[in-house]
Amino acid sequence: MFKKEDREKVYKGLFKNKLLIAATTLIGTIVGAGILGIPYVVAESGIAIGFLWIVLLGLTFLLMNLFTGEVILRTKKHHQLTGYAEKYLGKWGKRGMTLSMLISIYGALTAYLIGSGATLQAIFSWGSPLWYSLIFFVITAVIVVKGIKATGRTELILISLLFLIVIVIGLLSVANFNAANFVPHSFAKFFVPYGVVLFAFMGMPAIPEITQELKRNKKQLKKAIIIGSVAPIILYLVFTVIILALIGVDQFSLLAPNERIATIALSVYGNPVLGVLANILAVLAMFTSFLTLALALTSMYHYDYNVKKWLALVLTLSLPLLIVLFNITTFLIVLGITGALAGGLEAIIVQLMYWKAKTKGNRKPEYSLPKYKLLGILFIILFILGILISLYSQFF
Repeated sequence: MFKKEDREKVYKGLFKNKLLIAATTLIGTIVGAGILGIPYVVAESGIAIGFLWIVLLGLTFLLMNLFTGEVILRTKKHHQLTGYAEKYLGKWGKRGMTLSMLISIYGALTAYLIGSGATLQAIFSWGSPLWYSLIFFVITAVIVVKGIKATGRTELILISLLFLIVIVIGLLSVANFNAANFVPHSFAKFFVPYGVVLFAFMGMPAIPEITQELKRNKKQLKKAIIIGSVAPIILYLVFTVIILALIGVDQFSLLAPNERIATIALSVYGNPVLGVLANILAVLAMFTSFLTLALALTSMYHYDYNVKKWLALVLTLSLPLLIVLFNITTFLIVLGITGALAGGLEAIIVQLMYWKAKTKGNRKPEYSLPKYKLLGILFIILFILGILISLYSQFF
């Protein structure tokens, strides 16, 4: 057994490990509500198509995150994404990135409040989802107000718990796996996973925050981004296999649209213990992502629009709360629309400002990637097509 003094040294060492905190902050930002929606959309399209989208978009956003990191390292002054867009693309770049961040982050925060309420109510089987959403909101808001240091430490603890729970769920559910649940692919539903999976990899607003966290250790930014971007790909693949091996698409379809969330479905159809563990995992995922995204939006208002810090916090936190209080929308619709619109637009702008920063930057970066002109053009085409197809499927 470790002595108390030894344990304290280990804890302090972990909290001082900037690389670990930066990587887990990015993981925590990416792994949010999207993890809950992925199994259902993969079940709809078939596991082969679903996994193709997870890997393709996961690797795409790994590059996008690295591009974002390089843009930041090529710039002397600290901004959020909107500030970098203005520097390299002008006022229209800033307006486009502002629109993207407002849609993506407000959409994400709203989805987390909706999802957390439903998930916590499923755990305790008592009370109203709205009350649990409000409790979730109060706790996360307090940590966001305390800033990046409190957020980073919280992310490290909760992401460690999240991965541990996934391992335990996998071990407990192996005996009940049913290969028949892995339905054949359906090309008619090829684009069904696109919006939700894209949403599940959105984490670029966290890159300026983790750069601040690293401060004088910016040489570690590339490594932190790679770890923080690859880990969610592995987690989504493993989690989706576990859920689909236990619950088929037919069982998902019997649930109400707002209940087609992996963890709620597992609570209804699976082992009660697995259901509780999966719901705890979901709350952790939403909690960690809420923290960094709320912090990123606050930074955007504060650094790029010169809004006072207290007012920036009010602007960030009030709108999602009002949407949830008035019960305006449902969980999966928020994920799909937010992912397609904001995620696509954000990635296109990052690609454009990355090319500009290569020649217009005013600082020597700690790492430098190739321009990837042809690949970048293909990314832009992919995101434009994804936006158009997702909008068509949602409204027509």
